[in-house]
Amino acid sequence: MSPRRSAAEARLTRQRIIDRSVTIASVEGLEGLTIGRLATDLGMSKAGVLGHFGTKEALQLATLDGAGAIFARLVWEPCADAAPGLTRLRAICAAWSDYLLRERGTFPGGCLFTTAAVEFDARPGALRDAVARLYTVWRRRLAAELATAVELGELPPESEPEQIAFELLGAYFALNHTVLLHGDPTAADRTRRAVERLLAG
Repeated sequence: MSPRRSAAEARLTRQRIIDRSVTIASVEGLEGLTIGRLATDLGMSKAGVLGHFGTKEALQLATLDGAGAIFARLVWEPCADAAPGLTRLRAICAAWSDYLLRERGTFPGGCLFTTAAVEFDARPGALRDAVARLYTVWRRRLAAELATAVELGELPPESEPEQIAFELLGAYFALNHTVLLHGDPTAADRTRRAVERLLAG
């Protein structure tokens, strides 16, 4: 086997491990990831799984990064070419709802970032820092888009982008919890109405 093929197969195997870890962690949390469970699910040895990451924490961090890449692909990238401001924001919000409501194959337990935030928000360390960083990046992206909407005159000049971004995050946290805890069929419509109110200025 050539070194190039060997490296490509190693990357594919590593990605398989991450994909399975994302699915498990959305239900059981990042602490629910075990090398033994992954080895059994993927038909690998424990050493084979661990060899791709070195430590359980490195696996957990890679799982967060993998989930972040999926979120970007499903929520941000389809909207990236939309007109800046409210047009793009509304497209982002629609994609965000779809991500929470329909991606049960990848995230059977709902939003992995919400699960991870509950797990680690009071536990200092690399995992808490990684979760906080992902939320900060997303909040800033929303706030930047809202600031553009203000500059374009799509929102009143007295609008507060950071405050609206904060409230948008709250609306989608509520959607995730309401769907998972209560199976509420009105949750999506309630979220849409909340978002429209926030984006109406």
